[in-house]
Amino acid sequence: MKLLLFSDLHNDRDSARSLVKRSASADVLIGAGDLCNLRQGLSKTLDVLRVVTKPTILVAGNNETTDELASACAGWKSAHVLHGSGVEVAGVSFFGVGGGIPITPFGPWSYDFDEEQAEELLAECPTDCVLVVHSPPKGCVDVSSRGASIGSTAIRDAILRVRPRLVVCGHIHGSNGKVDHLGGIPVVNAGPDGIEWELEELP
Repeated sequence: MKLLLFSDLHNDRDSARSLVKRSASADVLIGAGDLCNLRQGLSKTLDVLRVVTKPTILVAGNNETTDELASACAGWKSAHVLHGSGVEVAGVSFFGVGGGIPITPFGPWSYDFDEEQAEELLAECPTDCVLVVHSPPKGCVDVSSRGASIGSTAIRDAILRVRPRLVVCGHIHGSNGKVDHLGGIPVVNAGPDGIEWELEELP
């Protein structure tokens, strides 16, 4: 299965148009949050993306809520907005959790969850899924532009517990476009330029 992974568009419609063009060669698109800025302009970005007819898995970032994302995706038949929930596409399980984890310093506009809430949201994550989270796991593609490791311990623990096939995240711009491994599991901080990924079949 060919995946096109992206995150953190932040209202960049030129990047969104590029992703639309590249979607022709993908089987599934995965967007790991922050499609807009400060809860503004979400529908404009989605108006570009919604022409994609391939299955598209989305989670909210901290710049939009799950409800706002689901509302903006209304009528986009191929889109699946996940938050503490999953969907199966072509025999592959996808599970998603949105929002900033742990709570960011940005204030009340930011859509955030603490580690305990994140642990609850991840409780039903199945083994061998593709896990889509806005925030990266602690210690993996989570280094900020200031050099701090600011990922989530709850996400890290869930990855090591359920062992997904692939983890797709974003949020930490200093690590956008980087790939690392956690317990042998690939973790991709996708970024706005997008990354093409071949999902290997299970043995």
